[in-house]
Amino acid sequence: MGLGLEESLRLTVAALMQATGESQRAIAAALGLTQTQVSRRQSGATSWSLRDADVLAQHYGITALDLLAGPTRACEALPAARRRGAGEEEGAGR
Repeated sequence: MGLGLEESLRLTVAALMQATGESQRAIAAALGLTQTQVSRRQSGATSWSLRDADVLAQHYGITALDLLAGPTRACEALPAARRRGAGEEEGAGR
């Protein structure tokens, strides 16, 4: 059996954070939460809500269905402008 929806969403959020270079603080600001609340959701101590999923999808510029489809689909749907390093010259160091 595959991953449950909650675990899949945690992995998806982690993958999107990695792809965009965003911190838990940035996600918290988008959701109107504290960094601690986001951390609790990411650790599985608290569940992500449907409202959270809607706001996260909007924040990343993808559909809620893409977000809930898992990390691969969500990252594929992520607009190029939202990706880490978008707008930087290729090969340029940070």
